[in-house]
Amino acid sequence: MTVEKLAPIEGPDEVAARFERQYTAYARQKTMYMALFWGVFLVCLAVSVVVAKFDVLTLIKSLPRTTEFLVKMIPPIGATTFAADISEWYWGIGKWMNNLLNTLLMAYLATVFGTLFGALLSFFAARNLVKYYATYWITRRFLEIARTVPDIVWALLFVFAFGIGPLPGVLAITVHTIGADGKLFAEVNENISPLPVEGVRAAGGTWFQEMIYGVLPQVLPNYITYTFWRVELNVRSATIVGFVGAGGIGHDLFTSIQLLYFADAGAILLIIIATVMIIDMLSEKFRHRAIGKDALGP
Repeated sequence: MTVEKLAPIEGPDEVAARFERQYTAYARQKTMYMALFWGVFLVCLAVSVVVAKFDVLTLIKSLPRTTEFLVKMIPPIGATTFAADISEWYWGIGKWMNNLLNTLLMAYLATVFGTLFGALLSFFAARNLVKYYATYWITRRFLEIARTVPDIVWALLFVFAFGIGPLPGVLAITVHTIGADGKLFAEVNENISPLPVEGVRAAGGTWFQEMIYGVLPQVLPNYITYTFWRVELNVRSATIVGFVGAGGIGHDLFTSIQLLYFADAGAILLIIIATVMIIDMLSEKFRHRAIGKDALGP
């Protein structure tokens, strides 16, 4: 019968020495990785500055011109003629507010369609939720194409196909929203706990039942957060696509800038800024109520 030789028991000094060696090796490796990261970072930064021809002196010299442009957007307003000056500044408030309503409706419709389709595709773009890698790969590439092409380019394509009007703007923002929300939702799906999904599967549930009862309850708060955030982005996008003939208040802003009507451009910009601020405050309230934050107290 062979007798196995037991390994000698390490004393406190040997354990401390081994720990110190391992820690020193780990610290040396971490330092090397950090030095490599910062080296690559600084090289990329230097190349970017050279390629972009970024010049701090030119930036400082040109800042007054930017201020001059902003000053031209606000006409002279006197204390004694305040009401008359404001009324003259916002001479087109009726038309602008009507076009703003069109912009908001474009953004709302695009957010609804884009979020619904993006959420549906996100289940197929999450690696932990699909059985076949080909399904995951194709869905991911489709979402990449949808969000990589700028929404103003999509708007140009749809204006060429459908003509000038709100429809191209809605379609352009919808496509971009599908790509962006689909990616965000897919990443949320990949971070879920697998236990509820396995429980539904063990009970004999179908794939769709796994998504509805095992995945959706876990990801719904994040879905709501990203959706409200997307509403704000789509209002700005709806303004931009108006530059290429998609209608809305963006068309008025672009026309004012083209014709050098700086005061009109300033008035329209203030309307857009105020609208985005209101949407942000309302979405924050709705988001907190949806996730139950109000019940937690201050």
